[in-house]
Amino acid sequence: MQNRKDLITKNCRVIILAPDRSIAKVDETPVSVILPTYNRAHLIFRAIKSVLDQTYQNFELIVVDDGSTDNTEYVVKSFDDERIKYVKHGQNKGANAARNTGIRIAKNDYIAFQDSDDEWLPEKLEKQMKIFDMVRPKVGVVYSGYWKIKNNRKMYLPLREIAQKDGDLSKILLRKNFVSGVTSVVRKDCFEKAGVFDEQLPRLQEWELWIRISKHYDFKCVNEPLVNAYESPDSISKNEKATILAYELVLRKHFERIAKDTRLLGRYYYEIGTLFSLDGRIERGRHYLKRAVTTYPFHIKSLWSAFLLFSSPALYAKAARLYLKFVE
Repeated sequence: MQNRKDLITKNCRVIILAPDRSIAKVDETPVSVILPTYNRAHLIFRAIKSVLDQTYQNFELIVVDDGSTDNTEYVVKSFDDERIKYVKHGQNKGANAARNTGIRIAKNDYIAFQDSDDEWLPEKLEKQMKIFDMVRPKVGVVYSGYWKIKNNRKMYLPLREIAQKDGDLSKILLRKNFVSGVTSVVRKDCFEKAGVFDEQLPRLQEWELWIRISKHYDFKCVNEPLVNAYESPDSISKNEKATILAYELVLRKHFERIAKDTRLLGRYYYEIGTLFSLDGRIERGRHYLKRAVTTYPFHIKSLWSAFLLFSSPALYAKAARLYLKFVE
C-alpha cells in the first residue's frame, strides 16, 4: 500500500503518494539529471515526479536550488528517494550558474537537464539512451521534440521547416536554435571540450552552448514529443532587455564565424535592431537596422523595417508587434 504525505507550500497543498521503487536494469548506463530551480515550490513537485517516473531508472537527480526563499527545500526533501541530491546556493546566481554547479557535481558520463516548471514524459530517458547505445562517440547530444504549452494551447517543436535536425548542425545552429535544453541528454565530454554554460548570458544560454558543442560533436534528434514545456508568467523569455543583451553577446562571441556569411551577419543586425526598437530604444534600433541593410541589402525585412523605423517609429512598432503576435 502506498504511503501518503500532505505537503503545505505557500501556494498549494500537495499530496504525495510514494510510488513503488523501480529497480534500474543492470545494463542501463547511469545518467545525471540536473534541475535548477528558484522559488518554484508550487511547480517543482511535478518536475521531480516526472523524472522519478521514468521507465529508465538508472540516474541521479541533482536539484540545484539557486537561493530560493520559498518552500522549495521542503518540497524536494519530502521525496523519499536516495537518488535525489539537493544543493543550495547561498545567494541567487542565475540559472546558468545553477546548471554549472550541477555539471561539476555530476558523477556520470551522460547529463540531462530538467526545468522546474516542465514535465518529462515517461519514456524520455529510455528512448534517448537507446540512441546513445547505437551511435558513435561523435554524437554528443541527443535531443527530442516537445510540446510547448501556453495558455492551454500546444505547439509541437522543432518546427517542420527545420530540414536538418541530425548530424553536423554547426552551420544551421549559427542561424537559429531549435534544440531545447530540457529535451537534451549530453555526453559529459562535450562540456570538457566546449565548456559549460556562459554565466554572463541572461538568455539564449542553451543556444550559445550548442553553437560551441556543434563545432566538435554531432547531434541526434528523437523526432517525437518527450517533454511538456510550460511557459510560465515569470519566464525570462518575456524580458526584451535580457534578449537584446544575449543577442549582442552571442554575436560578439561568435563574430568571426558569423561574419563569413554576410547574409547571416545582416540577419543578426536585423534581429538586434528589431529588439531595440520594440524596447523603445529607437536610435539603437535604427543603428542596427542600418547596419543590417548595408551588410546585406537584399533582405526584404531589413529594408522594409528600416524604412518604417526611419519614417514612422510608431507605425513600425505597431507593425512589428502585430507580426510577432502572428508568428507566435
